[in-house]
Amino acid sequence: MRAYVLIALWDVRPGLGGYTVADAITFCFLSQAFIGPMQMFGGGLGISDRIRTGDIAFDLVRPASMLVWNMADDLGRAAYLTILRSLPPTIIGAILFGLVAPAQPSFFVLSFVLAVTVSYAWRYLIALSACWIIDDKGVQTISSVLTMFFSGMILPLTLFPGWLGTAANASPFAAMVQVPADIYLGTRNPLSGLAFQVFWAAVLLAAGALLTRQARRKVVIQGG
Repeated sequence: MRAYVLIALWDVRPGLGGYTVADAITFCFLSQAFIGPMQMFGGGLGISDRIRTGDIAFDLVRPASMLVWNMADDLGRAAYLTILRSLPPTIIGAILFGLVAPAQPSFFVLSFVLAVTVSYAWRYLIALSACWIIDDKGVQTISSVLTMFFSGMILPLTLFPGWLGTAANASPFAAMVQVPADIYLGTRNPLSGLAFQVFWAAVLLAAGALLTRQARRKVVIQGG
């Protein structure tokens, strides 16, 4: 249904956002394919539940970094969902609509991995906030709305006007959908796109490491 809406829109406004109608349809299927691997609706880590049960205390005192082993687990989950939930509908879309082939497959794969990493780092921060917030459902909901709107999952960020488009394209959410989709389509310089993703991955992971340290200190102070 969404693909047909885009076809109608691009028939009226050819070249909208710098995309051809084939690009727009491909973008649509890519954004749908990213939902599972990147957990666009939030969650996927189970950290909040462990905080509520108190089991997080055991995670924080393990010799292995909680940030790192959770990331390894999340990347494995993303790979599983990519194969079982993302590829089948994308293949069907390619058969029905003739999707555009990736401009530079190797750069796209790397960008996809970085996108999952950025998504994980953001979700990790949101999940760990439960150490300070009794009920994190509100934060999770706000995070999901921001992620869907500013990542490009609903509409390509190139369609956003003025300052809103500038802010959206500069946000970490753009690194999750917009950047890898553009690299796939060949509408963005892959090196600048990858650099943007690396920047946000580094910033969010560093913030995650700092927040983990603060959470560990909180548990120790409270006698956990």
